[in-house]
Amino acid sequence: MADKKDVEKMEFEEALKELEDIVKVLEEGKSTLKESVDLYERGIVLKKRCDQILEETQLKINQIAVDKDTGTVSVSEVEL
Repeated sequence: MADKKDVEKMEFEEALKELEDIVKVLEEGKSTLKESVDLYERGIVLKKRCDQILEETQLKINQIAVDKDTGTVSVSEVEL
């Protein structure tokens, strides 16, 4: 399992990898009840981080525009 790095600073791939690791551990069913609950809570935080990154990325993608006449690509920044 990854260290307890601040989830808010994680990149998508890092958060997703840790979330996948948590799912594997929980599926094995060898953790104590407390460990399972702690892992589940961490998983919820990681899932929220992944959702946040995906939402921000989708907003950025939605701001990319291509001029039909010139083919020029422009990007409008969105403040989140």
